[in-house]
Amino acid sequence: MTVSNTADGTAQPPLFGPGSQFHELFDDPRWAFAMVRATVLEAAHPQIGGALIDNSTFVTHPWRRLRNTFLSLQRMFGADDEVRAKEAARLNRLHTRLTGRDANDRPYDAMDPGVRAWVVATLFESAVTMCRLSGRPLPPSAVERLYTEFRAYHAAFGDEAGQLPPKLTEFWSYYDRMVEEELENTEAMRIILYKLFDHLPAPPLLHGLPTLWALGRAVVGPAIGTITVASLPEPFRRRAGLPEVLGAGALMQGAYLAADLARFLPEGWLRAQNVADLLALSPGGDDPRARTVTALHERMRRAGALLRLITPTSFQPAPAAPPSGQRSAEEFFRDVLDQTGDGYLTWPDLAAMARELCGRLDLDEAAENRLYDAFADWWRELQTALDTDGDGRVSAEEYAAAAPSLATPALIRTAEVLFDAADKDGDQRIDETEYRALFRTAFHRDTTGDADSGTTVYTRSAFVRDFLSFMSGRRLSTPYDPLLADA
Repeated sequence: MTVSNTADGTAQPPLFGPGSQFHELFDDPRWAFAMVRATVLEAAHPQIGGALIDNSTFVTHPWRRLRNTFLSLQRMFGADDEVRAKEAARLNRLHTRLTGRDANDRPYDAMDPGVRAWVVATLFESAVTMCRLSGRPLPPSAVERLYTEFRAYHAAFGDEAGQLPPKLTEFWSYYDRMVEEELENTEAMRIILYKLFDHLPAPPLLHGLPTLWALGRAVVGPAIGTITVASLPEPFRRRAGLPEVLGAGALMQGAYLAADLARFLPEGWLRAQNVADLLALSPGGDDPRARTVTALHERMRRAGALLRLITPTSFQPAPAAPPSGQRSAEEFFRDVLDQTGDGYLTWPDLAAMARELCGRLDLDEAAENRLYDAFADWWRELQTALDTDGDGRVSAEEYAAAAPSLATPALIRTAEVLFDAADKDGDQRIDETEYRALFRTAFHRDTTGDADSGTTVYTRSAFVRDFLSFMSGRRLSTPYDPLLADA
């Protein structure tokens, strides 16, 4: 990236990548609170709140959403201009598809320039606030640098320059006006504050450890909600009727201070990249770190068993997988098909699957459109076959009554398109590298080996068969589970 110079010839800090103000804050553990706060402020915007309720997977797949958000920020704020332009184009295509009407019949559009500016504004303001609340505020020059970087981040999307004020002094007036006039006590905001953390599914590391996870969540969940509410702008808290909890301010200050003190831990312990990698690892993968995760998982499982013996509190264990390796129609509907968690299968659920697959494979626009079109064709066939009451959605009961009919011609075409997207070199087979790009797990195949190279490959027919078997709800513990079913 080119470094600009000032009038006297001295080099200015870069807007992106190493040396930028954002890069200095990227591994800061205080971001854990700041990101939740920024998300709440975004969700309080009626257009964003409506889009989240209808399209987002943040309730059912929060860890996946966190990984994807981290990866996107990493690409956008990295030093590579080409990567940033490609990511901005991908996000623009994603946002173009997010339109509709909320529960009050008000339109929402994720490409609305004012809405997109507010998302950037919440990230910047929450970054400044996290430093202030932890007792180590950024100096004015650093705040100016950070605002310049976030304006450049916003400009990378091609939005109108005037949506974010050009000067920092003007930004605070804009921010106050948005808080006082535009934000509402939306359903999406209430879910994040009062439901998400109380029902947060376990991350992959804690699968099968319901006692430990339930105990920790019962303590941490309400605390995060209380801390977040206390950190929100006071005028909005008052207008939205958010409850004032005794001692919330002290709890908030203590939490931010403790997160700031974590910077004294050994270097690398809290690197954002390491945390993201940990969330993305599959226990059955061939990444060396996956073996460490598996060993840690076993120790935690034993600790959970001991905890159940000594605690008077009763936690319901996770249901055991069926001996046959299959899941019921109801489980498949809940774990895989209902991506948005609203209890119904609709187009946004299938669109969420397409988004995840496109992101995993880093598809270009043409390949992305082909995959979305294939899923759209499948949705139309599902509606025709399963929507018996004609309400435009498929209930769990309607799905269970006709589950065997899922392997429609459109689903077969979807599998074919996905195979072509994963087959980057177009040699009509998926090799180990292409396989891991999609599944991020070990390449354990019993398909026929390549006679020329002696390596095992994944043929088109085997891929299509496995995809149809998974999407028909018949198979459990395939590579598709961590891809589409895990949180």
